[in-house]
Amino acid sequence: MNEKTKTKKANGKKRWKWIIILILVGILLAAGYWWRYMRNKVSTDDAYVRADSAAISSRIPGKIVEIRVENDDRVKEGDTLVKLDPTDYDVRVEEINASLKQIEAQLSLAEVNLQLTDRRTKEQVDAATAQMKESQQTRKESGHRVQELEKMRNGLLAELENAKKNFERSERLFRTGTGSESDLDTKRTLYEKAEAALKATDQSIAGAGASVAAGGEKVDRQIANLNAAKAARLEVDMARYKIAALKAQRSQIEAKLKQVELNRSYCTIKAPISGYIAQKGIQVGDWVQPGQPLFAIVPLQQIYVEANFKETQLGDIRLGQPATIEADVYPDYTYHGKVVGIRAGTGAAFSLLPPENATGNWIKIVQRVPVRIELEKPLPPKYPLRVGLSLNVTVNTSDKSGKRLVSEIRQKQ
Repeated sequence: MNEKTKTKKANGKKRWKWIIILILVGILLAAGYWWRYMRNKVSTDDAYVRADSAAISSRIPGKIVEIRVENDDRVKEGDTLVKLDPTDYDVRVEEINASLKQIEAQLSLAEVNLQLTDRRTKEQVDAATAQMKESQQTRKESGHRVQELEKMRNGLLAELENAKKNFERSERLFRTGTGSESDLDTKRTLYEKAEAALKATDQSIAGAGASVAAGGEKVDRQIANLNAAKAARLEVDMARYKIAALKAQRSQIEAKLKQVELNRSYCTIKAPISGYIAQKGIQVGDWVQPGQPLFAIVPLQQIYVEANFKETQLGDIRLGQPATIEADVYPDYTYHGKVVGIRAGTGAAFSLLPPENATGNWIKIVQRVPVRIELEKPLPPKYPLRVGLSLNVTVNTSDKSGKRLVSEIRQKQ
């Protein structure tokens, strides 16, 4: 073997030696890079920008008369977006107001009638009570008069008996010639006076008795009048019930008025949140129905990232771990965020047609679980994101002290 061949073989061996050395160095460098930078990181390109958009719809049927926004416009919470024709509701408000005024008039009249009825029936009861008491007092006095006359009659009867005896004695003496005519006349006069007094007393007793009977009848009539007056007081209760019924009708009409006024306020559709208009598909003159989608408001200032990691990558992911996000639209810019939520099920489990894994044609497929990542700071104006943009997300799983499930309600600012 000549010198030239030996030199060529030696150079070949050196070249392979260096190649092997370079390969080993590359492997070591790759292993070191993986150990230093990639060992505790999981990545996915199945990630997208998300936002809790608000679907705007009408709460009442109506015709659109004004639209104040277009697609891509930015609106603030409370801004007027769309106006519906309020004419029908205005007419309804006027109609209900007229009914309300009518009920108010009826209620005022019923309250006045209640006052008049209450006063009238109370006066009737008071008058009947007074008349009854007067009649009772008159009957009582007549009864006392009868009792006094009875006592007087008893005394007069005794006097009559005594005068009769004296007269008869004087008459016998006069007939025998032992008594004088003057004494007989005196005794006759006393007898006649006692008899007349007794007759007069009997007539007084009869008159007083008739007064007592008449007084009793009068008392009975006054009691009947009093009962009738008390029965008339039931008109007061009826008037109160009528007023209560009118007040209930008024409350019912007021409730209808509030509902119609509320519906009328719905003719002005306002923004429930701040954001950007999207998916507008309406025009002036369109007739809309309750719940019909008009457009959406996308809160780009409150967007988040939904990264779908494989179930084999999910073991080391914890809440609070930092994440880096790269958007396909801005390859030269990196966003930073943190894990704030791990979905309670795979995406397939919540799909419209979830898989039936119990069937005989089952094929195992690696599932993906959505992981929610919130950005740590507001988006720079130079690099805004939009809902649905594709992202590459890498989560640093070095710190595994965090939780896997959210333990309390997240408070939104």
